[in-house]
Amino acid sequence: MVDLIVKRYAKALVDGKNEAELEAKIKELSSISGAFGSDKFLSIVNSVEVSNDKKVELILSFLENGSKDTINLIKLLGENRRLNIIPALLEEVRKELFVMKNSYEGTIYAKEQLDSTYVTSLEQEFGKKFDIKLKLNQKVCDYDGIKVDIEGLGVEIGFSKDRLKSQMINHILKAV
Repeated sequence: MVDLIVKRYAKALVDGKNEAELEAKIKELSSISGAFGSDKFLSIVNSVEVSNDKKVELILSFLENGSKDTINLIKLLGENRRLNIIPALLEEVRKELFVMKNSYEGTIYAKEQLDSTYVTSLEQEFGKKFDIKLKLNQKVCDYDGIKVDIEGLGVEIGFSKDRLKSQMINHILKAV
């Protein structure tokens, strides 16, 4: 439900904007979105005791020289009691910018840190495959294999040792 709401606000924010304007919007929303990491700030934004005008005023204080669009957006979100969607809105606007630039970010999940040349080769190969510019970040986790997730495209490619073992066992059993 929240995703649909966020997409509508993002679509309205993105329509008619070029890349430079979108980057400026992302910078403005990032300055606000950083505050949502604080528990005190979240308690104020989610409080029913604090008026919406005060919440809007607090959020606007994070903008140094905000554009009219951003100020009006914050006021509109305040009126509709949807100030808590700002971080999700920021991510949606970033995704739209990636689509405009045909440039995406992805994550590599692996048990250990991979060599930078290997990561670069993965970026180039996936970039050629999907005809995009790709930037991959590494995340070390307990995944027994390698998994590449390109969120903006909805692509997830994985290679698991456990899965390979089970497929080999099944193949051997079928052969016998």
